[in-house]
Amino acid sequence: MISGDEKNTLYKESLELHEKHRGKLEIKSKVPLNSRRELGRAYTPGVAEVCRAIEKDKNLAYRYTLKGNTIAIVTDGSAVLGLGDIGAYGAIPVMEGKAILFKKFAGIDAFPICFEKFNSNFVDEVKNIAPVFGGINLEDIAAPKCFEVEEALQEIGIPVMHDDQHGTAIVILAALLNACKVTGRTFEDLSIVVCGAGAAGYAVTRLLRCIGYSPDVCTVVKDLVVCDTKGIIHRKRDGLYANKYKFIIADETNRQGKTGTLADAMEGADVVIGVSAPGIITEEMVRSMNKDAIVFAMANPVPEIMPDLALHAGAAIVGTGRSDYPNQINNALAYPGVFRGALDAAATQITNEMKVAAAHALANYIKKPTKRRILPSILDRKVTIAVAKGVKEAAIAGGCARRV
Repeated sequence: MISGDEKNTLYKESLELHEKHRGKLEIKSKVPLNSRRELGRAYTPGVAEVCRAIEKDKNLAYRYTLKGNTIAIVTDGSAVLGLGDIGAYGAIPVMEGKAILFKKFAGIDAFPICFEKFNSNFVDEVKNIAPVFGGINLEDIAAPKCFEVEEALQEIGIPVMHDDQHGTAIVILAALLNACKVTGRTFEDLSIVVCGAGAAGYAVTRLLRCIGYSPDVCTVVKDLVVCDTKGIIHRKRDGLYANKYKFIIADETNRQGKTGTLADAMEGADVVIGVSAPGIITEEMVRSMNKDAIVFAMANPVPEIMPDLALHAGAAIVGTGRSDYPNQINNALAYPGVFRGALDAAATQITNEMKVAAAHALANYIKKPTKRRILPSILDRKVTIAVAKGVKEAAIAGGCARRV
């Protein structure tokens, strides 16, 4: 763990870094502008011919402009890291950071688009900037607004994905696939508890419904229970109809009609996936799970249960979102490859099949997973290549690719 003094030093260095460079992102020309002829080709009059070609066929924008390799990182700053609702200005440094990660790991040009506050016209505003971009990464938007916005943008003709939801879900699924290999379990027979029904919890739950997807088979986890701050989500719970997304969770999970607390849900479970709050899972709750339990405690920076406590309580595999423990489950393993594959296919959207293909590609990257290594390092750039390949192939197979 990082000590208090180390953290203070890191904060100071970060402020100095950002001040020195005035941010982390810049725009550079790809072409020379050293002569009148070079200027004429890049701008007027030569560029007019490019404009005329795209006017006749707008898909040529993927060939002739930045569109084919550029995404927008869109936020309202309402759920930034662990900082909460810090607004558009406060979100800029994080979105810049996300942009340089896209460039570093996937060669994608990404640019922050930080809205002051979402309003009733927000979806239309995003649609209106779509012509410039090959995809849109929704980022750090609080639930349930993130669900509503993403759903409304699915048919705009380019991939739109809320990374806090689906990037997290993809990596958790990949980790679970390999954890099952290590513990000798089969996917469809798992008993899983998801702790947290916000952005990540909702996406994880939906994706686990297709956990065994392959090109010719899709199996479903039969025993899946979701808990929020009020306990187990079930069909008869009061007030459920006031939240569309929790109603969907209730409709698609908890086939046995379980009620009670998180502790009740975890009793006899194989897996607990925490995307909620620090310290809410105890050793006793882990002990109540099945033998060789799988514990993914993803709350950051303090997980639902610390890894040493979960292991002491009998868990076979423990993963967190932190880099200072084994089995870091970080969405940075997913989103560069997902968008790289989507852009390579000039995809119209990111489908469930593409997400699950990304998870399988990520899981299969580790040839021999172990209890302490179920996922690759986020610094391994070859991971992006593997994930992108799987996503592109799924896009082509699913009929949402503009080119093959």
